Amino acid sequence: MALDRVKILVLGDSGVGKTCLVHLLRKQQVLSSPAWTIGCSIEIQPYEFTKRGPSKTYFFELWDVGGSFAHQSARSIFYNSYHGLILVHDLTNRKSYGNLSRWLAEVLSSSGESGTGGYGHARKQSKPVIDFDPEQYLENQVPILVVGTKQDLIGPVQEDKRFHGVAEGAGAEYMNVNCMDQKQFLSGSPNQIKVQDFFDKVIERKFYSKSQGVI
Repeated sequence: MALDRVKILVLGDSGVGKTCLVHLLRKQQVLSSPAWTIGCSIEIQPYEFTKRGPSKTYFFELWDVGGSFAHQSARSIFYNSYHGLILVHDLTNRKSYGNLSRWLAEVLSSSGESGTGGYGHARKQSKPVIDFDPEQYLENQVPILVVGTKQDLIGPVQEDKRFHGVAEGAGAEYMNVNCMDQKQFLSGSPNQIKVQDFFDKVIERKFYSKSQGVI
């Protein structure tokens, strides 16, 4: 029996905590000593979708892409046929947030409609990507979740609109997390609800949109 799989790209600068975030999402456990990601690592997250009739299990592939800009020219091989994006930045490093626009521009510039209900087919870029153009997003409409990590290092924070620019420009949900707290994604918690809404949106677009029909 064929599995209903969904591909999510997890993108952001080196050291922002992408691997810790994916580990916490997948296993509800803290990863205290993460290794640097070279290339890409993949975790599989089963997810029960309940919005349309009986519950149905989908398998989310969380593609944790290495964040070094030295490898930018080689990363496009991971951008084939994706269905959603998680953009990650470090709350203690404002530059990492500013670079999210570069990450979004990079992946969207490597993207086009594929024949598998996903976004993106790898193609070589002729020049470096500089910034995110909102018109690129309007052409793709891929679901996006923006995550600020290392909340434990800055303490309680007020809502900071400076960290909402990319999220608002791409129509994305935004949340802050402490990846050293295994309770961050407990059932019913605010962050768990945001992740659930994001996963639901990805499934709706891939399997139930008018353009795709029900697969």
